[in-house]
Amino acid sequence: MLFCVLVLTLFSHSSKGASVGLRHLKNFILPIGFIALAAVVIGLSAFSLLTILSSEPTGTDQSNDSSTSLPPDIPEEFGRIFEVWELLQEEHLFGASLDPDTLSQAAIEGMLDSLDDPYAAFLSPSEYAIETEDFHGSFEGIGANVGIRDGDVTIIAPLPNSPAERAGIRPGDVIKAVDGEEIEGWSLLEVVSRIRGPKGEPVLLGIERLEEAITLTIVRDQVELRSVELTLLPGGIAHLTISSFSETTSSEVGDALSSLGEARGLIVDVRNNPGGLLQSVVDVLSHFIDGGLILYEVDGEGGHREWEASPGTSLGETPLVVLINEGSASASEVLAGALRDRQDVPLVGQTTFGKGSVNTLRGLNDGSGVYFTIARWHTPGGVLLEGEGISPDVEVVQDEDSDDDVQMEAAVQVLEDLIQAGG
Repeated sequence: MLFCVLVLTLFSHSSKGASVGLRHLKNFILPIGFIALAAVVIGLSAFSLLTILSSEPTGTDQSNDSSTSLPPDIPEEFGRIFEVWELLQEEHLFGASLDPDTLSQAAIEGMLDSLDDPYAAFLSPSEYAIETEDFHGSFEGIGANVGIRDGDVTIIAPLPNSPAERAGIRPGDVIKAVDGEEIEGWSLLEVVSRIRGPKGEPVLLGIERLEEAITLTIVRDQVELRSVELTLLPGGIAHLTISSFSETTSSEVGDALSSLGEARGLIVDVRNNPGGLLQSVVDVLSHFIDGGLILYEVDGEGGHREWEASPGTSLGETPLVVLINEGSASASEVLAGALRDRQDVPLVGQTTFGKGSVNTLRGLNDGSGVYFTIARWHTPGGVLLEGEGISPDVEVVQDEDSDDDVQMEAAVQVLEDLIQAGG
């Protein structure tokens, strides 16, 4: 973890990824070939590619001697798209008033719907502009991250101190309606687009929580983005919270680790971290792992791409424990999986969200865009993240209504055991 911030971005590789924010998915851009090209050509109403023969009397064997001139490398089956456009324009009852923009968008959405890819979506020019704008440490919205789980648009986690958190949004909440309108059939990006909005304006969310229907009114506000926080717990235990993986997270982690001093051990907390930039988590892991494989991607043709930590910058022998929960997604899962597979770091908490797809956002010539999956992530040990998540070594369920952080207490105990075992 896309994985997306409900007001500005999805984390897909993400982190709004990831997740790998949509604005940073240029790192994973692949050509989309005929999809973009076909969409553009459909919209050119004056560009005639076919000659339509006059109607023949009933029972007459009708044939079409013309051939469709398609761009190179475009499958000949796509000639049907242009042929249908010509037929509708020339012979449909309302052919003269057909809107090529509407029809071309419908054709693109139909192609994306057929992919069996829950993250595939078409973005209008205005939506694409919003999804690709830069962050500057804050944004306006409700401050929550979402993903797809079992076909449902599901809350990964609310951001700390966000309007969503204050309104009572929890990880695992399933969004069923926005402002009273059922979202069945909407893409993930359509849901996000409807929920985002300017500061001060309310949005009504219908959610399902453990089969209970709940309606929450959330007033959008300015949401400040925080990435890293270091605190020292009693007994010389350091607690490093990473809330997202942005462009500055690695340097923030480096600064925090340089101030550890005489800390006896470190708890890395990625609970409710929806992910972020893939390169960011690679850089962060380089603080803990001295080079070597930290994850690999597998694309639709079985091709592999490996990602490695930088050598010579690891934390060393400091005992580590990682805290995870169902709100840990995308890049957070990469971090947890890599530290366990490479360094035998124990994981404490609950099974993670399971967002391990690599998504890309590609712009089209008219300013619109398409979003789709290009690969899936695996941990160094071969664990598939997408749909599966990372299971903890020590499972501890946190009561959301309790003030006691039982997961943190368990992590401290596991870390103390490690310290004692190490001498």
